[in-house]
Amino acid sequence: MAATPTREVARRVFASEFNDASYTFKESDDERAPVYVLLPTGERANRVFLVGTLTETEDVGEDSEYWQGRVVDPNGDTFFMYAGQYQPDAASMLRELEPPAYVAVVGKPRTYETDDGEVNVSVRPESISQVDEATRDRWVVETAQRTLDRIQAFDDEDGAEMDEYVQMASEQYDLPVENYRRAAVGALESLEGEQRDAPEA
Repeated sequence: MAATPTREVARRVFASEFNDASYTFKESDDERAPVYVLLPTGERANRVFLVGTLTETEDVGEDSEYWQGRVVDPNGDTFFMYAGQYQPDAASMLRELEPPAYVAVVGKPRTYETDDGEVNVSVRPESISQVDEATRDRWVVETAQRTLDRIQAFDDEDGAEMDEYVQMASEQYDLPVENYRRAAVGALESLEGEQRDAPEA
């Protein structure tokens, strides 16, 4: 009896790392096998969970509705998401929401190579829901912790014992993971600044 496929864990990631995650791969030749993006901190992601400020929505479709949404994280970095006829619930939310609004999004990473060879990374949302500031704040703290944990594991790996995804990331990306440590710390600091009602820098 075939095993029931389980849904992949949705990874928490800040936009700066997500937008750098341009390498995709499958782990089997099955055409229905999940496609993963490789996070530069050494973890695979088939689904992501993000919370931030929806700052803009636009119907960019030509023949039918195709909604683009921009969600900004505490560092000011942007997640782009696109929803059309195959994501009717998400498209409906993007049509109805009035920016700015805090939103929680679960979706699948998608990559697209432009004519000049750049790889753009976006989210195809499975669900979008409006949330409150406390939910956004919890996501920031949890995402910072997960990011720092991944960086710690990345830094701790050595040659023979290296985790396969850490090894893959070190081969595929020439990106200092220190960038993502700064993003995690910066997000936490921005949260503390908001909680002190300090003016934004």
